[in-house]
Amino acid sequence: MVIVNLGRKEGHGKRLGKYELGKTLGEGNFGKVKLARDTDSGKLFAVKILEKSRIIDLNNTDQIKREISTLKLLKHPNVVRLYEVLASKAKIYMVLEYVNGGELFDKIASKGKLGEAEGRKIFQQLTDGVSFCHSKGVFHRDLKLENVLLDAKGNIKITDFNLSALPQHFREDGLLHTTCGSPNYVAPEILANKGYDGGTSDIWSCGVILYVILTGYLPFDDRNLAVLYQKIFKGDVQIPRWLSPGAQNIIKRMLDPNPKSRITMAMIKEDEWFKEGYTPANPDNEEEGVYIDDDEAFSIHNASLESDQGSPTSPPLVNAFQLIGMSSSLDLSGLFEKEDVSERKLRFTSTHPPKDLEERIEDIVTGMRCRVQKKNGISTMLDFS
Repeated sequence: MVIVNLGRKEGHGKRLGKYELGKTLGEGNFGKVKLARDTDSGKLFAVKILEKSRIIDLNNTDQIKREISTLKLLKHPNVVRLYEVLASKAKIYMVLEYVNGGELFDKIASKGKLGEAEGRKIFQQLTDGVSFCHSKGVFHRDLKLENVLLDAKGNIKITDFNLSALPQHFREDGLLHTTCGSPNYVAPEILANKGYDGGTSDIWSCGVILYVILTGYLPFDDRNLAVLYQKIFKGDVQIPRWLSPGAQNIIKRMLDPNPKSRITMAMIKEDEWFKEGYTPANPDNEEEGVYIDDDEAFSIHNASLESDQGSPTSPPLVNAFQLIGMSSSLDLSGLFEKEDVSERKLRFTSTHPPKDLEERIEDIVTGMRCRVQKKNGISTMLDFS
């Protein structure tokens, strides 16, 4: 077991073994992520600092173990690398690859849609990373823009494997049954609550990501969760005609609501649009020689963990997907509101002041030979063409 002491002050940072801890990069439910420097090599890392008490209180030990066990299997240029796991009496330290380019979500939010060449390159790397995970028996189950990071060169790194599934999580029918993921990215078969293939559902999520990359908005979106699920179930996606035929085709095949006819990873890699300019990644098979012992990292408080599992004062947290999954006979379609597709409205957000937006919109519609009529604070466009 590796027990570390936090030494004080080399310069202005705390010490974690050979690592000097720096600024906080982010915070989560269980602790912080800090920038760290290897004092021997000078190389930068991101250290995820997990508070054991928080993990135990929230009954999330299995989730953290799952993330560590999963990352131990994955050594690929497009997957965030786990280098080392250390532990003190109260904390667990995951030493991870430092990725300094931010989330893909932020890139799309600030820049809008990407050109097909740039978008295809990102999608090729995403496909490489996800297919490698699948080859190792790892299914992510929460693929979304926020879980795809960018390095300084614009290459992607898949992260956040908290909800990932390994072969031991499959039931006797060979399927997964935990309802999880993020609403806008979740595959319809997951919502159906009848078991699903983790690889096929990951492909759906990759299709949603590709759609957002190339269009700048989500293929399935609604404030009403029931209506959102209805759209996902129907697979009723409106693919812009200004996308190339190749891009339209691969998106349509990835967002096929029938998992049995949905395109596979092997078929994606043979697609002509996908193959343009494609250079396959080379997985890193070399052993790093680092010490990772996730079981020992948790062993200090095993007694407390066991007593807390059944404690009435520590109820498990239940998210919306888990709540849906509690009933094997729950048919979500009965909850759906009927929606006339012809009445679907587009929504958008902006950081500009409302007055500026209103004036800009009026200028545009006036240029289209239309007139804007205002009444009771509501603007209506009248078409006189």
